[in-house]
Amino acid sequence: MANQAGPVCRLCRREGTKLFLKGNKCLTNCTFDKRNALLPGQHGLARRRKTSDYGIQLRAKQRARRQYGVLEAQFRTYFDRADRSTGVTGTVLLQQLERRIDNVVYRLGLAASRREARQLVSHRHFQLNGRTINVASAQVRPGDVVEVRERSRKLPPIVNARELLAGRTVPDWLTLDSGALRGTVVRLPERHEMEQTIDEQLVVEFYSR
Repeated sequence: MANQAGPVCRLCRREGTKLFLKGNKCLTNCTFDKRNALLPGQHGLARRRKTSDYGIQLRAKQRARRQYGVLEAQFRTYFDRADRSTGVTGTVLLQQLERRIDNVVYRLGLAASRREARQLVSHRHFQLNGRTINVASAQVRPGDVVEVRERSRKLPPIVNARELLAGRTVPDWLTLDSGALRGTVVRLPERHEMEQTIDEQLVVEFYSR
């Protein structure tokens, strides 16, 4: 299964903002803060040129796919599906990303970051509707139930996430039974319940050139 390899802090510096790809570590030990958000690479100190419209659209697309941990080919597939849908393309695109099971695990507070959620799902620590799943890109639907496997409840990442559940807010399109470590998809997410830092219209413009 393809995955984003290499250090992730440089991705935040490239996008000029924290993407919180490492969960709580981004709040304590972050190179984005230490290096004053310099661009990665040997030319990070070079004077920045005025960004073109294409550059702005590209950065919006890169930020969206990096924030959700999706590689280029898969992100393009999501866009093509959204473009063929009857709804608003940008909103449908974000809904598809939000409906990934690794994102749902993260939204429920059962993992510190999407990256960690992806790993936990890939290692078969979660069940979808009572069946063990290891495909992080699986799409959930209203009525689906996501829960931690019984034998995985004592894993350090799960235990740590459980201790932090009290401070996490679960979006309204999901419900969480914190005692049973089980979440239910109530409905599809609305735009205000998804990532507010992403400008989906710029992503649509990028692929519509």
